[in-house]
This record gives sequence, C-alpha cells and structure tokens, in this order.
Amino acid sequence: MSVDPLKPGSRGKEGRNQEKDSPGREFSDKATPPQTDPNALRADTRRRAPQEIAQCGMATSRKSPPSSAAEGVDTRYLETLMGYNARRAALAIIEVFMERMSVYGLKVVDFSVLSLVAHNPGITSRQLCANLDILPPNLVGIIASMDRRGLIERRPHPSDGRAVGLHLTPSGLTMMKDAEQTAADLEIEATSRLSPAERKTLIRLLQKIYL
Repeated sequence: MSVDPLKPGSRGKEGRNQEKDSPGREFSDKATPPQTDPNALRADTRRRAPQEIAQCGMATSRKSPPSSAAEGVDTRYLETLMGYNARRAALAIIEVFMERMSVYGLKVVDFSVLSLVAHNPGITSRQLCANLDILPPNLVGIIASMDRRGLIERRPHPSDGRAVGLHLTPSGLTMMKDAEQTAADLEIEATSRLSPAERKTLIRLLQKIYL
C-alpha cells in the first residue's frame, strides 16, 4: 500500500522509525536551552533580592530614616488634607501601641472592647458594636476569645431579659489597669513634641470631626 506523504497523519515506516530513534525529539521545534552556571545564578539572585524586597516595602522598617527615593518629593498638597494628616499621625502612634500591647496579647480592637467593658460594666454587645463601629459577627469572635482567656464573663442584664451584660473578670480588670497605663504613657511619648495643652486641643478638635 502506498503512502501519500502530503496526507495529514500519514507516516511511512521509515519516518516512524526515524522519529522513534531520534533522541531529544521533544526539542525538535525549540532551541536548545542554554546551560546556566549555578554559581552565576546564585550571585544574580543575591544581587536582585534586596531590590525586590525593597519594591514590596519590606526592606526597611518604618522607623528607618527616609530613603533617597523619598527626598525631594513634593507632598505639600497631601499635607493640606485633613485625612492624610490624621492618618499619618494615627500610624505613628498605632505602630508603638501595637508593640506595647503585644505584651498583653491585645490588638487595637481588643483593647478598645475591653476598655469599654471595664468602664461600663454590664455593657451589651449591641452597645459595643454601635460605639466601636464593629460588625456583630466580628465582635462575637473577639468576645469568645476574651472569654477563653478568662478576661470577660457574661451575666444576665438587669433590665433587659433578652440581653446579656459583659463584665471583666478580676484578672481582666488587673490586666486592663496595666494596659491602660501603658497606653497613656506611650501616647505621651509618641506626642512628646506637643505640650499638654496642645494635646488636649488636638483631641478636642479631632472629636469634633467624628463625634
């Protein structure tokens, strides 16, 4: 039987044997990959790694001096915006706050919840959500975590049979007393360039925006 060399899928015996016997047939349509020197590859990786990390904002901590890339940038317009300044000031304080609160195993929202419970014994979950702008499902997880740590306890609400009041346990009260003192000290430290009068004025002005 004759074989049509132009018909798709048709291969003679000679062609099949030639393909079978060809080593590296899989590279027949591709250029041979270049050989890479492992030592050169490692050196290139070491050169690029710091640059790639820096691009992700991970090369240096926020406490490091401004890099040359930040120098000479015109930020005058941003500095006229209330939101920009408030955010930058908050970040400067919250960074220190999170470091100090890690000793107590508290995040920012944990501290806020426990502080409100400490100063408002019997407060309900609904009141916490309204005052801290927390979604109810998120608050459930926070309260459950504090309960497991033995910092919070639930008691029947004295005037609302459907509600449950939240109270700090003795260990929770002791911890929050120390944590609140730590918070007060770190805020004075973080705003050391303000006088006591300026600090009070700044707080009052900020509260006029969100209260």
